[in-house]
This record gives sequence, C-alpha cells and structure tokens, in this order.
Amino acid sequence: MIKAVISGDIVASTSLSVDGRELVEDAIKELIEELKEKFDTYTRTIKGDYLECVIPNPTEALRVALAIKSFIKSIPIDETPLYKTNKRVKLFKTHGIRLAIGYGELSRFNPSEGIIDGEAIYLSGRTINEFSTYNKERIVIKNTLFFNSHDNSLNKQVEPLIALLDVLIGKATSKQCKVLYLKLMDNNEEAIASKLEVSQSVVNQHSTSIGWNAIEKAVTFFSELIKNK
Repeated sequence: MIKAVISGDIVASTSLSVDGRELVEDAIKELIEELKEKFDTYTRTIKGDYLECVIPNPTEALRVALAIKSFIKSIPIDETPLYKTNKRVKLFKTHGIRLAIGYGELSRFNPSEGIIDGEAIYLSGRTINEFSTYNKERIVIKNTLFFNSHDNSLNKQVEPLIALLDVLIGKATSKQCKVLYLKLMDNNEEAIASKLEVSQSVVNQHSTSIGWNAIEKAVTFFSELIKNK
C-alpha cells in the first residue's frame, strides 16, 4: 500500500529549559490528537522530540507537514534568558522542527502494535538522519522541509515547492504560524478570530503576511500531483 510518512525532529530541543521542553511535549500531544481527528493520521513520538506520522491519504501529506511545522513554531515558548548563553535556542524559535515526507510502500502497518515498516518510513527517516544536528557543535541550518520518494521525476517537481515553503514559514512569526495552522486545519477567518480572541482584520493581516494564498495553491498543486500518480 502506498502511503506518506512524515519523520521529524525538534530543532535544538535539548537546549531548551526543562519548562520549555515540557511545554513542547504537552503541545505535541495536543497536535497528535488534532491531526488524528482531522486527517486520521497515526503519530507517535520517540524520546519526546522525534515524531513519525503515517498519513492514510498521501495527497494530504504536504498539508499535514505544514500543519506540524506551523504548530510547533506557534508554541508560545519564552526562552529569552537563554538567548545570551545558548544560540541553539534561537534555532528552535526560527525553525521549530525539521520534517521529511517519505512517499512509497508500507509493507507493514499496525497502529495497535506500533508497527510501521516499509520504504516510506525508511525514506523519511533516512532524510532526517542525514541532516541531523544532534551533538554537533556548529549548526548551520539551510533547509528544514524535505520530500523523498523513489520517483526522481516526482522529487524534482516537489523539491522547489518545498524549498520555497520552507523559506516562507522560516520567516514567519509565532502568531502568523498559529493562523497558518488553523487555516491548514480548514478554519475560516471568522472562526480563527474567535479562537485567538482577535479581530478578523488581524487574522487577515497575519494570513497575508505569511503568504497564505501561495501556500494554499502549493498544497493544492501537491495534492493533485500525488493524486495523478
């Protein structure tokens, strides 16, 4: 069966304070429940800062990946005192999480037993491990969104799209990312304004600043591309 699997690791999680790590871990639990309800995903975490997410409908893989990315970046974490002593903390605020979408066969998938096996998870996991910054003294992060499949023509079509989205979200504020997350979860601006307790004009401003129209078109393009495979 052809599936999409997302593997991801939180950027510089070990450099956060104890309270910061607990906040992130609690937020991820909330995210997992919301993704399950919306996309029927199966997501598990490993050691609190690494996740694997199986998406039953691979056409939704990019939407889910962007939802995860924007959600993590929107976590209201305040590590200001650590900025002066640990530059890695700023990396978390800027990038949030590194994600790779693997697209391919899953030979074995049994959520009740926690079994995920096949090329889709190998492709996503291998990509994340290749770009891991764990225990590296000097960290230079150029990309945090990746796509990998055994179809080279598909990879070539998706990679420029992924790279542009990575830049857009990398420059976004936590408030803009919160709005993006809620839009990716199919909330309209009126509902988002109510959830965030702000005016609809503020929501629209954040939406415009982060480039929602372009992101929405990119998600639709990816969905159609995978659907036609």
